[in-house]
Amino acid sequence: MRGNGTLVMVKRFLSGRRTALFIGSALLVAVALVAVVTQNASRPGRPAARASAPSASASPVPATATRLHFATLPPGSPLPSGAQCAREVRADKSQEIRPANAVFNRTVGQHVGPGLFPSGDSPQAGLLAPLISGDFTGTTEQILEWAACKWGINQDIVFAQAAAESSWQQDYFSDWTSDSATCAPGHGLGADGKSGQCPQSYGILQTKYFLWKTAWPGIAHSTAMNVDVAYAIWRSCFDGYEVWLSNSAPAGQPYHAGDVWGCLGRWYAGNWYSPAADQYINRVQTLLKEQVWEQPGFIQAAG
Repeated sequence: MRGNGTLVMVKRFLSGRRTALFIGSALLVAVALVAVVTQNASRPGRPAARASAPSASASPVPATATRLHFATLPPGSPLPSGAQCAREVRADKSQEIRPANAVFNRTVGQHVGPGLFPSGDSPQAGLLAPLISGDFTGTTEQILEWAACKWGINQDIVFAQAAAESSWQQDYFSDWTSDSATCAPGHGLGADGKSGQCPQSYGILQTKYFLWKTAWPGIAHSTAMNVDVAYAIWRSCFDGYEVWLSNSAPAGQPYHAGDVWGCLGRWYAGNWYSPAADQYINRVQTLLKEQVWEQPGFIQAAG
């Protein structure tokens, strides 16, 4: 009987140890899981909410877990390189909604000299010229994102402006004229289907040949080059280098660095808050508010 009793006590002791080990193991697993969850929650990543309003202070980093969003960088900010922006943008897949842009989207641009910028600009504007290359390929949306990243402008503004200018079509011509002096090489009077006329503006941002001749033919042949030039000009204005705009500024609206919309209007009108510039700004702001590039009618439009 004593031996049996000892055996019973040993069994109970071992059973108790197994129970304690099981409970202890379960507690260790639970602690480990909590640690993993806490660690993952603390890792840096894209914010959960997509920014929709233009910002002048946020850094050009992705804003959601599924979509990129580049914001406006303040005047004088260090700008990311084209290669850095290319890596960011290519990690964000997008479908092509303008198949007609395919050849233009696969074509890279060219380098330009400091003479691209107006002679009345501050000398600092010339420092932007070496950054222009049009060296990116991708979908139309990716190219617009790349330019937004590279030049530090809110990408939704870029989307809206490109919609206002061309509905995102790189093969679009406009501003027809009978002045042969403003015709681009290969686009003489009548060459593009309008008798006695030639287009002055080319591509997705309607970049003018006669204003930026050193960027030809890239602005016509390459979507990336077209937007690279357009937003280099915008950045020069936004950083305060286009001091000649003070000559046309209306009373109470002096030219100054950091005015996103004034510099957008300057692209269209060539001056500072003129009636034509105001009308253009209102047009782009309306398309921005509507997020027109996400509307079915815009997406399904023939490119």
